Amino acid sequence: MDALLNMDPIVLGLLASLLAGLATVIGALPTLFTRSISPRIQDGMLGMAAGVMLAATIFSLLVPAMEHAGGGLRGALVAGLGLLMGGVFLDLIDQYSPHQHFIKGPEGGAASSSLQRIWLFIIAISIHNFPEGLAVGVGIGSGDLGSGLSLAMGIGLQNIPEGMAVALALLAENYRLGQVFLITLLTGLVEPLGGLLGVAAVTLASPVLPWALAFAGGAMLFVISDEIIPETHERGNERTATYMLLIGFIVMMLLDTTLG
Repeated sequence: MDALLNMDPIVLGLLASLLAGLATVIGALPTLFTRSISPRIQDGMLGMAAGVMLAATIFSLLVPAMEHAGGGLRGALVAGLGLLMGGVFLDLIDQYSPHQHFIKGPEGGAASSSLQRIWLFIIAISIHNFPEGLAVGVGIGSGDLGSGLSLAMGIGLQNIPEGMAVALALLAENYRLGQVFLITLLTGLVEPLGGLLGVAAVTLASPVLPWALAFAGGAMLFVISDEIIPETHERGNERTATYMLLIGFIVMMLLDTTLG
């Protein structure tokens, strides 16, 4: 822990978000042994990922944002405005970036038809992963190492079922195993880009910290509500996904309490 405390925060934020992003590859490992997993299990694991993200948003991003903004009404207003800014930012990206979801289909305008399907998948997953990396970077840059590391662990944990879902969906689209692992790796590498941006912003301009925490929280909440939860409810497994969301929330709450 002492070595981590003495490490440059920008380097630490980059490494933490990189490791969290690489967890997506761990999720792809089951595809070495099977080409299909029941939709119920997939939706349950994605529900757990949503629960982890939800708890991380509340305990590791929004609560610290309010504290760093001075608490009380001012803290709540700063956190609320930052949250809305993060949500609007992700909404604009979602609306105007052509991409394709494995279950919901194409989004982001007619331009999507001119791009190869594989790149549309990559863009869709990257939209998910960028705010997660941003959150890890901002968490590390906040100066609370324990909270930042718990956030990185939580994001890495929820990236595992996401990586599995991506890999299985790509196999169903008849991509080769090597391509599946490469695409999964590429989508995970979006996170350190967000992590570097987040940690650099709050390290170089400390007044930005509460806004950055809330912004990352709003972006994560948008992904949870607009993408992950609806996709877990598409195939009739909403009850399983909901209970797994509760379990994921508890797991992240325990992680934050233990490390933070």
